[in-house]
Amino acid sequence: MNADKTAKLVKMANQIGDYFAPRPPNEAAAGTADHIRQFWTPKMIEEIVAAALAGDVGLNPTAADAVKTLK
Repeated sequence: MNADKTAKLVKMANQIGDYFAPRPPNEAAAGTADHIRQFWTPKMIEEIVAAALAGDVGLNPTAADAVKTLK
């Protein structure tokens, strides 16, 4: 996957994470993961998970926790 696509996915995941961040951490991560499952394609999910597994791509804490549950 190219760096531009990774950056776009990270930006979107972080925006979703920011939306859910005011909730308690477990609820925020679950809400973020649920949103990603509902609105992202399986390929997008596979790519963000692969990027996160490859190293720090700049996910905020809520988005990072959500991506861990998507593995």
